[in-house]
Amino acid sequence: MRSLVPPPKGESVSTQDLWFKRGSDKGSGKVLSIFTMKLLAVSLFVVAMAALTTAHDLGEYLLIGLPDLVPDPYYIQAFSYVQRLPMYSLRCAAEENCLASSASQAKDFDFRVLLRFPQRVKNQGTADFLPSKPRYAWEWHSCHNHFHSVEEFSLYELLEPQTETPVAEGHKASFCLEDTSCDPGYYRRYTCTSHTQGLSPGCYDTYTANTDCQWIDITDVTPGKYILKVTVNPRQQFPESNYTNNIVRCDVQYTGIAAHLSGCSITS
Repeated sequence: MRSLVPPPKGESVSTQDLWFKRGSDKGSGKVLSIFTMKLLAVSLFVVAMAALTTAHDLGEYLLIGLPDLVPDPYYIQAFSYVQRLPMYSLRCAAEENCLASSASQAKDFDFRVLLRFPQRVKNQGTADFLPSKPRYAWEWHSCHNHFHSVEEFSLYELLEPQTETPVAEGHKASFCLEDTSCDPGYYRRYTCTSHTQGLSPGCYDTYTANTDCQWIDITDVTPGKYILKVTVNPRQQFPESNYTNNIVRCDVQYTGIAAHLSGCSITS
């Protein structure tokens, strides 16, 4: 128990701390002031923050809640286009399985037709989205000159609208996770390096449409109406607070020369 005791003699009542005697009246009589307790609390806070900072530097993070990955449908719709490229400029992408299987028989000056589109994913959750693999297991991609820490971050598919059967060979896109940009009040903490990769709450990981492998190979697709389906965290192998906002669907009108995307939206 702690009981109030008078302040020492000669100390002004208006400026004194409240004094407490620890223990009973027969105790040791050690005195602890509120000022001292406040100082102790501040010291403990500083120690805790230092420990947290050290953990962050070592790649260990305090996770409160879960991340929530959400792709941007409007970004996909606004910046998609069809491009024709010769195989000699796509050999590196072919090695990463970014082309249809028919490309294996193509010669250097044969052209492939690519439906290009960007990908911008926001973490609107309350915790960092971090790679599940340890750093030594990250894969070096010579085409992109950086490490990919997540091998199945997105899945790209082109579907027949009635049956939703694939009409082109989609592929799983690996990502080098980073905070490309952030909402006001949030700050970039991760970069695409061999040391720190991740996606912070309130931040976006953005791959522009001209990025290698940011496409579906539609060389063997006939003109018509289709559905572009973009799925983030397709196998749900990474925990999130919400899996119902991971898919974007767009209506695609392919003329054989160009593709018009419309109605892109989040679906479950």
